[in-house]
Amino acid sequence: MNKIEITTETILYPMPCSIVGATVNKKPNYLAVAWFTMVNPKPPCIGISLGKIHYTNSGIKESGSFSINIPSGDMVGMTDYCGIVSGKKYDKAKSFETFYGKTGNAPMIQECPYNIECRLIDVVDFPANEFFIGEIMAAYSDERYLTDGAPDIKKIDPLVLSMPERSYLTLGEHIAEAWDVGKKLIRKG
Repeated sequence: MNKIEITTETILYPMPCSIVGATVNKKPNYLAVAWFTMVNPKPPCIGISLGKIHYTNSGIKESGSFSINIPSGDMVGMTDYCGIVSGKKYDKAKSFETFYGKTGNAPMIQECPYNIECRLIDVVDFPANEFFIGEIMAAYSDERYLTDGAPDIKKIDPLVLSMPERSYLTLGEHIAEAWDVGKKLIRKG
């Protein structure tokens, strides 16, 4: 079977969903974001890519901080809402219980199972987006979402965005141990 070229506008890989928090005009604001990734292990840094048109961008630059809140599957409606309305017109923070951590100005969502508080360290300018890089200052979770003190994906039940279908999914079953299942393929000698 031969490969055929398809459009590059169809992003196939599933993307984890988050709700980014920032203080904008001295008020907490939230924005649904699926374009985020780890960018460095020590110090731990994470990046988020936001369209230049977003209301949240100015708040991140102004306050020098932001949060990444990981919603569970039962928060799909609120997550979608945070992505389809603008903080310029809607006070999305009224929908959540907001708390603050070490930085004191990165609003986080109490209802989300996992929260990451970041200090802004750089902004990379792209034609349509700004890529915000933050050093992770702290991470927070309710104990019920942890196993042996670490976040448990099954308990968190995070959302995933699939662009080709324009749909939200939750994660499937555990199929193998990372950095282990491939060891049987290593040839000796």
